[in-house]
Amino acid sequence: MRKKVTVVGAGQVGGTTALQIFQRGYADVVLTDIVEGLPQGKALDILESGPIIGSNAQIVGTNGYEETANSDLVVITSGVARKPGMSRDDLLFTNMDIIGAVTREIVRYSPNCIIVTVTNPLDAMTQHAYEVSGLPKQRVIGQSGILDTARFRTFLAQELNVSIRDVQAYVLGGHGDTMVPLVHYTTVGSVPVTELLPKDTLERIVQRTRDGGAEIVGLLKTGSAFYAPAAAVAEMVDAILLDQHRILPCAAYLEGEYGISGLYSGVPVKLAAGGIEEIVSIKLSAEEEAMLKQSAAVVQELIDSMRKPRV
Repeated sequence: MRKKVTVVGAGQVGGTTALQIFQRGYADVVLTDIVEGLPQGKALDILESGPIIGSNAQIVGTNGYEETANSDLVVITSGVARKPGMSRDDLLFTNMDIIGAVTREIVRYSPNCIIVTVTNPLDAMTQHAYEVSGLPKQRVIGQSGILDTARFRTFLAQELNVSIRDVQAYVLGGHGDTMVPLVHYTTVGSVPVTELLPKDTLERIVQRTRDGGAEIVGLLKTGSAFYAPAAAVAEMVDAILLDQHRILPCAAYLEGEYGISGLYSGVPVKLAAGGIEEIVSIKLSAEEEAMLKQSAAVVQELIDSMRKPRV
């Protein structure tokens, strides 16, 4: 029997995520959104691609949550997207309310599911979903590091004119301006990237990675990235539902790991059928450790703001 995946939010990220999962064929998909007709139309369009791509999976669109019942995994993409000039943090309170309401409905109908959040500001929204859901920490995971790492690998491959398959890297920390690309762990064909590129070039690529989302927002004018984020989510869904035991950078709830407690932050984790099977510990340089803690402090500020009474 196929697995069941719900995608909440039928916008660009949600619709593309639903398409990616449907194309794989191992899971049926429910696409839900508050906009009448939007999830139904996108789901029907995707369903009609099945005979062409060879997927026997089913996909339906709905404006409620009843049809999402007993989902194995739920992807939350709903929320307000960034516009030019906005930071991910500008979205905090609007998306906090949306994530809270969505999460309550999710766990009402699928109490045994795994939740993957995509909504920005990512780390704070994942923490909010975790606190609202009451689910174990290993079953609420944020998608950010996979996307940030993909951008980093893309820019390095372009700079060196090599296959992206030969570029191995990790980007940790919060999904924002304080993300931490681990340059000294980055290799190209097993060769340290520091031996292939000068320091100033690496610094330029690191900064472009941090600005990767804003660069796309600036180009699109009326939206934000969705193809690469959806691909990143699909990789997480594969790792979990196919029990692949993949080691991937994701936002996880830390309880002392990397010197951070009571907070979601991007770190390497092992993803398998139960969600986060293990938080993988790697040795950081003193500079990287300081940057990761600085990134965590920024996320903590958002969490503190969310917990203050609003007037």
